Amino acid sequence: MASTDETGQAARHPSQAGTTPPSGPPADRAAAGPGARMPRWLPRAMVLALALIAAFQLGSWAFHQLTGLLINILIAFFLALAIEPAVSWMAGRGMRRGFATFLVFLAVLIAAAGFVTLLGSMLAGQIVKMVEDFPDYLDSVINWINGHFHTELRRVDIQEGLLRSDWLRNYVQNSATGVLDVSAQVLGGLFRLLTIVLFSFYFAADGPRLRRGLCSVLPPARQAEVLRAWEIAVDKTGGYLYSRGLMALISGIAHYILLEILEVPYAPALAVWVGLVSQFIPTIGTYLAGALPMLIAFTVNPWYALWVLVFVVIYQQFENYVLQPKLTSKTVDIHPAVAFGSVIAGTALLGAVGALIAIPAVATLQAFLGAYVKRYDVTDDPRVQGRRDRRAVSGTSTRLRNLWTRRPERGRPGPEGPESTGDGDSSS
Repeated sequence: MASTDETGQAARHPSQAGTTPPSGPPADRAAAGPGARMPRWLPRAMVLALALIAAFQLGSWAFHQLTGLLINILIAFFLALAIEPAVSWMAGRGMRRGFATFLVFLAVLIAAAGFVTLLGSMLAGQIVKMVEDFPDYLDSVINWINGHFHTELRRVDIQEGLLRSDWLRNYVQNSATGVLDVSAQVLGGLFRLLTIVLFSFYFAADGPRLRRGLCSVLPPARQAEVLRAWEIAVDKTGGYLYSRGLMALISGIAHYILLEILEVPYAPALAVWVGLVSQFIPTIGTYLAGALPMLIAFTVNPWYALWVLVFVVIYQQFENYVLQPKLTSKTVDIHPAVAFGSVIAGTALLGAVGALIAIPAVATLQAFLGAYVKRYDVTDDPRVQGRRDRRAVSGTSTRLRNLWTRRPERGRPGPEGPESTGDGDSSS
């Protein structure tokens, strides 16, 4: 029988004197034993975690596989937004929406084909001219080398050496392999272009049906927001392309007149090139586009290249300060720094595609935020305009002047001697 102390509690056995009883509720003490079972929720949690990991891996793999298709759909969507005003205008006058979309695409394809044809003829003509003039260039180089280095080189010997060289043989073999790669890339590009055209055609022709289907799964309040965002995107994207197209037309006409006056060859193709490149590449597009006409003009007369450069610089200023504010004030009013930064960001994310759709996307976002962000009147403070109050400036200057006059200067004679230390003691 266990002995008890004065409080009536049983005394511990000597073998249990150094141990402490287990703490916690009885259920936890039972689960901590060697024969405890696994909680019922643990297997299901493990299966759910594995299923989530597998779903994430599958989704990541599918996204990487479908990246090209998603980019094509994004391009098609912005292209459909760009032609939406023209299609809606024709559809509002009794024309079937599908036929109106077809006419708009036909006009765009004809313009693109004409531009490619003009530019291709220009490049082909220049290449043919370079090939025809190559023997003369080679003779002049050989004569210069023979005259300065006292050699006896001949064009026939150089041509035979090139034809028998291993470098030319390897270059021809690599070119044959490269032709196959280029052919595959051309076919892939044509298939991608066809995909973009088909998706953009369906987006533009079935725009009302697409909006109706999207709004059918949303509550009425959300439907109004979606339709408002869609309308803003259509206005900004279409306005951007139309305003840029009009400025490209004006720029092309101006540069065409200059190139015709200077009698630079292929003036129509160069004018179209300058107009398109200068408008759809912001900030530096004009200078990039002007490089090709300058090069062609240099082949005619070096002074013509200088005239082209001067005209490009002057027209850029006219476009920035006179033409562009009037044409884009009601469509895409974006600061040049924001436009340039958006193009860089779009290029980093999606390459050339991102550079093309960056500005309309940022304009849409800016307009959408402007419709919901509350703005307040700014106080009439000179610091807002980048100027400081004259009274504050004069008060600050007065305080600085007083502080400077109180400060003892080194080398100034003090009241006690030639070099005063400020406390009346002169140095001996």
